[in-house]
Amino acid sequence: MSATSPPHLPLPKRQKPNPISPSQESSASTSATMSATEAFPVPVTKVSEQPPLLIKKLSDKARLPTRGSEFAAGYDIYAAKDTVVPSRGKVLVDTDISMAVPEGTYGRIAPRSGLASKHMIDTGAGVIDADYRGQVKVLLFNHGEKDFEVKEGDRIAQLILERIYTPEVVEAKELEESVRGAGGFGSTG
Repeated sequence: MSATSPPHLPLPKRQKPNPISPSQESSASTSATMSATEAFPVPVTKVSEQPPLLIKKLSDKARLPTRGSEFAAGYDIYAAKDTVVPSRGKVLVDTDISMAVPEGTYGRIAPRSGLASKHMIDTGAGVIDADYRGQVKVLLFNHGEKDFEVKEGDRIAQLILERIYTPEVVEAKELEESVRGAGGFGSTG
């Protein structure tokens, strides 16, 4: 099938809130207890409405992923055994867990900021598809000059669940022009 890119539709205009007149100002100060969600309702998906992240432990050394704080984007992933990441090298680290991420999402294995900034440890090749059921392993790269020791139970990466969109692929004869055009690496500054 062949097509051109869809026509560009303008974004809807935002509505400005009604200004408060001086006569309304005194009554507005007495009702200042109105919350932001009452003034501007925003739909929020409650945690209880989300499908669970299912984790299977493959050994007694496996640990369930955990979040470091209430608003943490990622779940900490733990090493299941001692491993050494050689200087300027890489290694696959066992976690001894498998998982089923919710349909419509994928799991992205991301670096932990502390390991990256303090020890130059990074992650790679970290996509967990919703239909993958094998052991999750973490590919660690050591960009430092010293070997890095991973101990059983260390937090080695974080799992971030991201929503995905998988539209039908359609070949296009032409693509709509854009402001950026074909500008590639470094073209925006």
